[in-house]
Amino acid sequence: MSRAIFGRRLLNQTAAPLSAQLPEEAADDLLGRGYSRRQLFRIAAVFSSVSAVASFGRPVWASGGVPDPPPDAKTRIGANECWTGPMAPGQTAATAVISASNRYQPADQRGDFIKAVTQVEGVPFDHVAPWPGSSDPLSRAVVTYCSPTKALITADPTFELAGRTAEWLGAPVKRVPLKPDHTHDVKAMLAADPSPGLYYICTPNNPTGTVTPLADIEWLVANKPEGSIVLIDEAYTHFAGVPTASYMAKANKDVIVMRTFSKIFGMAGMRMGYVMTRPDIITKLMRYDGGMQSGALPVPSLACATASLTAADLIAARRKQMQEARAMTLEHLKKRKLTVVSNTDANMFMIDWKTKAAQDMKLAFRTQSVEIGRNWPIWPTVSRVTVGSMDDMTAFCAALDKVWT
Repeated sequence: MSRAIFGRRLLNQTAAPLSAQLPEEAADDLLGRGYSRRQLFRIAAVFSSVSAVASFGRPVWASGGVPDPPPDAKTRIGANECWTGPMAPGQTAATAVISASNRYQPADQRGDFIKAVTQVEGVPFDHVAPWPGSSDPLSRAVVTYCSPTKALITADPTFELAGRTAEWLGAPVKRVPLKPDHTHDVKAMLAADPSPGLYYICTPNNPTGTVTPLADIEWLVANKPEGSIVLIDEAYTHFAGVPTASYMAKANKDVIVMRTFSKIFGMAGMRMGYVMTRPDIITKLMRYDGGMQSGALPVPSLACATASLTAADLIAARRKQMQEARAMTLEHLKKRKLTVVSNTDANMFMIDWKTKAAQDMKLAFRTQSVEIGRNWPIWPTVSRVTVGSMDDMTAFCAALDKVWT
């Protein structure tokens, strides 16, 4: 039986109670916020234990369960990954626990990780929840606080996952252009909808690398409608080395602060991240699968993240390496009289090719075995480029000189 037929049969099994896929409290809440029963089934298929139909409907955050093949280019600077693997203390910790990974919990690796977060971020223990990366909790936040009558407010351009998840579920999406300095226009975001479910702020922003001032975010939190949530995605904050929003997570506000280990920590393939927020919000995010995604993480990933998070000197050293490679590259672009869209503080920058489509330039770089990043619909001639190692960026500059004449 094909997966499509299997999915259709399951969808037609209306006699089965929704609580068989979702806890009753979660199902009642979703129905009360305007989701249809069909939408509830789709949510259950993605987040609950009904993993057999997780590909039904091809949810955007899971690519239908089949990831895109990796690029075969020698220089891979298109996915905002780190140019190197996990930090040495993390690798040592992960290696040490592998031999005990026959146990679901060899020790309290999850608790040790949360303690490390509390140590570094200064938030209470019950305000932290680890996740396998940040895509899952981001999608959960959209499901939990948006609905057919509660919009998602997001920037344009920004990381697309929140918007695509909302669209997949049938929730309204209001995209607000960035300000001229490419930070989030929080006043325009507030004016976009009288009572949205969720505001999504990515800072540093992907793809511009720009940091939205904390004072602007504080203003939005203070002036937003009651019950709306502000989600602050700080995936790239360690590359920027600026003050973070973690203090807002412990201030009893309607705020979720989200982090990932896929960037400066070099753990994209190990899938680790975490959220910081009020305990009641964590409970809501976990209710679709009984906390399984957060509670059953691979212990080598937990151990690696715990040891890496507290390695402040190594974090600073990686940031310095990135800044040096970025500065060299931006200087080369300046000499070539190419326009960089914004003053970036992260491991990425945007090039405006002006007269050439970004997709055409991506294909041109592939002829030189260099994989650069994608573009956004609002900027069809602008490409995102990840900052890799100095060798990576030297190869990028050499390829640029061949394809840009």
